[in-house]
Amino acid sequence: MAKQPAIFPNLRVADPTSEVDWLVRVLGFEVHYIADFEGQIVHAELRMGDQLLFLQPDKADDPYGMHSPKALNGTNQCVCIGVEDVEAVATRVRQAGGEMITQPHDTPYGAREFSCRSPDGHVWSIGNYWGQPRSV
Repeated sequence: MAKQPAIFPNLRVADPTSEVDWLVRVLGFEVHYIADFEGQIVHAELRMGDQLLFLQPDKADDPYGMHSPKALNGTNQCVCIGVEDVEAVATRVRQAGGEMITQPHDTPYGAREFSCRSPDGHVWSIGNYWGQPRSV
């Protein structure tokens, strides 16, 4: 059986070990695979459901010019995560001392969501919205 095309967000982080720990402990990712070299994470794959997220350390000579929000002093993207219990995830973010950008709120398109920033500076939008149904 042929594999379906897939999208794998690939983020650069200043401290891969800390970011992996926070994403697993607070947002609910699972470690799928960690590649290390001389005790340092060089590539991490985190799983949420059937989806994978890739993390790699920020390097000054990154061939794609990709950098951690800490290196950029900002970010140009947001990763959205669909969850059943928005309030439970928001509580974990607060308990972990995470930065809440927006508190849980109802949207005009019928979802409940909030946004937070991970320790590395990436913006995460957490909500009970999985997009519109696929049209036939």
